[in-house]
Amino acid sequence: MSAEFDGRSGRQGKISQWLRGRRPKQAADDGGREALLLAAAGAGLPLAPAAHPAPGYRCSCDRVGCPTPARHPVSFAWQTQSTTDRAQIERWARHQPQANFVTATGMVHDVLDVPLEAGREALERLLGSGVEVGPVAESDDGRMLFFTLTRGTPEDEDEWWPCELDCHPETMDEHPGLRWHCRGSYVLVPPARLPGDGQAVRWVRGPEHPLPDPLSLLEILTDASARHVGAETGHAAAAWPLRR
Repeated sequence: MSAEFDGRSGRQGKISQWLRGRRPKQAADDGGREALLLAAAGAGLPLAPAAHPAPGYRCSCDRVGCPTPARHPVSFAWQTQSTTDRAQIERWARHQPQANFVTATGMVHDVLDVPLEAGREALERLLGSGVEVGPVAESDDGRMLFFTLTRGTPEDEDEWWPCELDCHPETMDEHPGLRWHCRGSYVLVPPARLPGDGQAVRWVRGPEHPLPDPLSLLEILTDASARHVGAETGHAAAAWPLRR
């Protein structure tokens, strides 16, 4: 398998080809935003509407000092609201043309969320090693998102934990390494806009790629993230714990 960064071994998926060189704002203007959202839902990612940027680096929620502008759901019921239903997503996309969308994790898929540079390094290593990598997105706020199958609901609840911390992205600075979004968490799904000129979340590898087992990616992602954080802090850094 080729180790080329964007996973371009053989024929690319149509979505990845379409994405190359385009920004989410352009996609929204020509109808591509809706097509990409439907493609994500078609791949099994449950979606719900989210806030979007407002003038002056503010959030459309109008909360004074919103800690996560344009990065959070608009409804407190986002977990039950999240859906893959095509008709519902079409209605949301057309009635809320500026809205970002989140995908709820822990239902069908999880997301391994790592620093951008660590993610790029890990992606190259994974592809070079012949590991099957699923959808991957990158965010201009410095993170890379690896979409995987969910861990599901185990019989022994003591071995698992809900992502309560990941529901509050303002705590990101306290945990700059790998973060595992599972039950109770969400991430923005491309195409999404962030505050700032041209800031966005976009697909590197589109949702046409099958979701892999998270454990097949974990070792390389953990290693890259720990070394990235260690280089920034000047000492070795522990990755996100896998058990509590």
